[in-house]
Amino acid sequence: MDSLNKKQIIDLLPHREPMLLIDELHKIKKLNSATAVLYVKKDSFFVQGHFPGQPVMPGVLIVEAFGQAAAALTAHGLDKSTYEDKLVFLMGVEKARFRNPVIPDCKLILNIEAIRSHGKVWKYKGEAFVNDQKMADAIWSATIVDKK
Repeated sequence: MDSLNKKQIIDLLPHREPMLLIDELHKIKKLNSATAVLYVKKDSFFVQGHFPGQPVMPGVLIVEAFGQAAAALTAHGLDKSTYEDKLVFLMGVEKARFRNPVIPDCKLILNIEAIRSHGKVWKYKGEAFVNDQKMADAIWSATIVDKK
């Protein structure tokens, strides 16, 4: 099984700080599944405003992290010439459940799986954990598009 560090993820994704959320990608099974790691820090960009004095990672950023992990899994698995000059865009979120608040100063683990693909459209599912406690889960779809 493969692993990617932050620099390797940067080479695959167009996201940059502060919107590059995932720090590592492990247990990569080509175009099938992976485990992403996101270090939620006390100085993360959302902490000051969400919510002052009692920071919580916004649920939409957990969904974004799921999407970034899926994009990295897909980009890493495709032939470079196929993925070159492409972007992965989120198309829809069918289900997203936020079970427990993600509090800064934790390690958020995202287990993602590609459910199916039809051409340039992919469907994924994921679960997010902190210390083996499920924090969120989602099902979403994305598409691969040409960069403009």
